[in-house]
Amino acid sequence: MYTNAEDILPRELLLQIQEYVQGKEIYIPRSEGKKLGWGERNGARMELKKRNREIFKRYQSGASIEDLMNEFHLSYDSIRKIIYSNRNK
Repeated sequence: MYTNAEDILPRELLLQIQEYVQGKEIYIPRSEGKKLGWGERNGARMELKKRNREIFKRYQSGASIEDLMNEFHLSYDSIRKIIYSNRNK
């Protein structure tokens, strides 16, 4: 369902929009302020950071990469990448 622009927009704004678009339907996206990055809205990014810190902590405590692969269901390369990226922090 659409809303007629004449019903909601000030006349001056409607005239300006008509300079660019006449008689066509347009979509005006909702204003959301600052765009959030992936996983910031639902907390997934924080959960991954928490999981990665736990993987690094267990590796430092002596867990092997193979043990971590089985426990966290990740590939060898994924575990290795997590370990090496956390070493610099």
